[in-house]
Amino acid sequence: MIKYMYLLIESIKIVDGQLQNIAYHNRRFNKARRELWNCQDEMDIKAFVEIPTDSSKGVYKCTVSYNTGIVNVQFQKYSIRKIASLKIINADDIEYSYKYADRDNLNKLFAQKENYDEILIIKNSSITDTSFSNIIFFDGVKWLTPNAPLLKGTKREKLLYEGLIKEAPLKLGDLQNFSKASLINAMLDIGDITVDAKNII
Repeated sequence: MIKYMYLLIESIKIVDGQLQNIAYHNRRFNKARRELWNCQDEMDIKAFVEIPTDSSKGVYKCTVSYNTGIVNVQFQKYSIRKIASLKIINADDIEYSYKYADRDNLNKLFAQKENYDEILIIKNSSITDTSFSNIIFFDGVKWLTPNAPLLKGTKREKLLYEGLIKEAPLKLGDLQNFSKASLINAMLDIGDITVDAKNII
């Protein structure tokens, strides 16, 4: 069934009026269009994004909604959430291999966080992602990221390509091997949000 009813999104960081990491966003955008809707053309998101004057200074989040083509573009001022603890949540049936605008399943998991700031999702005994980001772990020498994320984020792909992080099959028991974790996504770089490993429970 061709899923025309679904909307996907790309969340793109804007710094002082410049779109960041656009090549990786275009790659995922066109891959999803091709796989879900059999679109064979290549589109450049940048050609459809006109950054407003009031968003030309500082850090903004540009949300591009799309299916076969771009449906909507929105801008909002961005600030980093304060996150110091993660609640481990098991969800073997969760599926988010495309960046759907509909986040109901993720929101239901997030609602289980209790007094923690964010969740760490475990699927079939493997560490995956938080509710809104990929995650990397520091073992004292290098940063490792789960090889089975729910979603292959654009920042994750860039950091892997640059050799700054490495993939590994990470299980829940592996948490004891790490001193800290960092949350990464299109808006977050390594170290922007760091969580002490003892606060992942």
